[in-house]
Amino acid sequence: MTRVMASGVFDILHTGHISYLQQARSMGDELVVVVACDDTVRRRKHEPVTPEAMRARIVGSLKMVDEVVIGRGGDMFDTVREVSPDVIALGFDQAFDAAELESELARRGLGGIRVARAGECAEDLGATRRIIAKIRGGE
Repeated sequence: MTRVMASGVFDILHTGHISYLQQARSMGDELVVVVACDDTVRRRKHEPVTPEAMRARIVGSLKMVDEVVIGRGGDMFDTVREVSPDVIALGFDQAFDAAELESELARRGLGGIRVARAGECAEDLGATRRIIAKIRGGE
């Protein structure tokens, strides 16, 4: 059985998220999604619109998702160890270099995990920040 790990904020669920998770699910037999904790969202992106527990519940209700884990604010590799994936699926716009991530996984004793990037969703409304701006009347 091939376990795939996908991760993200999933603050305002949109077609880009759905496409990413469908592609991630197609990479294996089981999909575990790591939903970023509120502290991480604040630190890296914006004030979360939806609290982490609610985002996890929404993502967990999607048929392609087998399990949801709320990420920790510390070292992301602790979460990788916890999930123990065979594949890490990156979203097309996630700021990770796949080769560098594979190298760092190996350096931390997590070698053998394949890193794959999902393709872009053609009908995507754009990033969550653009959706929020549109709602506010800024676009």
